[in-house]
Amino acid sequence: MTELSYLQAVVIGALQGVTELFPVSSLGHSVLVPAWIGGSWSHLVTENATGDSGGSPYLAFIVALHVATAAALLVFYRKDWVRIVRALVTTVRTRRVETSTQRLAWLLIVATVPVGLTGLALEHTFRTLFAKPLAAAVFLTVNGLILLFGERLRRGSEVRQAAAARAAVVSAGPGAALEPGVPAKSTSRQLDTLSYREAGVIGLFQTMALLAGISRSGITMVGGLLRGLDHEDAAKFSFLLATPVILAAGVLKLPSLAGPAAAHIHGQVAVGFFTAGIAAYAAVRFLSRYFTTRTLTPFAVYCLVAGIASVIQFA
Repeated sequence: MTELSYLQAVVIGALQGVTELFPVSSLGHSVLVPAWIGGSWSHLVTENATGDSGGSPYLAFIVALHVATAAALLVFYRKDWVRIVRALVTTVRTRRVETSTQRLAWLLIVATVPVGLTGLALEHTFRTLFAKPLAAAVFLTVNGLILLFGERLRRGSEVRQAAAARAAVVSAGPGAALEPGVPAKSTSRQLDTLSYREAGVIGLFQTMALLAGISRSGITMVGGLLRGLDHEDAAKFSFLLATPVILAAGVLKLPSLAGPAAAHIHGQVAVGFFTAGIAAYAAVRFLSRYFTTRTLTPFAVYCLVAGIASVIQFA
């Protein structure tokens, strides 16, 4: 059983905190980066991808990092979560959904169900079968293609909306752009206008993140973009949706931190936990501003380059 060093705890903690929220796959990077470095780092990956990995110190460590990432998201969106929880309690008491926040609360619940059920049933199987360097490299490349595909469809939709708006203005005659009800430009949907069925579909998209190399935040953002959300709302929904999923996954496996697997790495776990929490908070703070004006394309290019290079390395 390999012992985790403090250097590995810091590096992997920072990596987890950033890549869990950047649309580049934290699980894929937790497999590929140690594999690229080699030596004792690579052995961490082989331990995590075996059938008896429940006794792996690395898996116990990753559990702590997930809890730290979820905690960072809770802190950053604390005001939103207070409103969402209050709204949910109100809807349970009144049995009515009347406000946008109440609707958002139920959208998050509906979108969480698919990945929750799939994760409980298949997480261990997916990790032991696919959390290997070559598989992670292939899926990271696929992740880049998904991000590019999502952006392409989103731009095509915006072009069609803008063309329809111009046609409406022309057909309505001079001055029509100033009249109420005549759109002058393409507009994005508001987050609370998603239907429950659409939220469920986005939740189904998130189940693909069980594959090392497919990004949870990236795949859910693409799902939101395809339903007409802008990048800012798609990112916010993705981060809110990720919070209970990541937290639940970590809490369910917390007993492993009290078992023999983590008996000699409590210090490393603490260092990694704080490193991941700080990195995750910095990442969500950056991305919440980045997606107000920018797109997924740079992340798609990175995934393609890193994925193809890793396929060549590990094939």
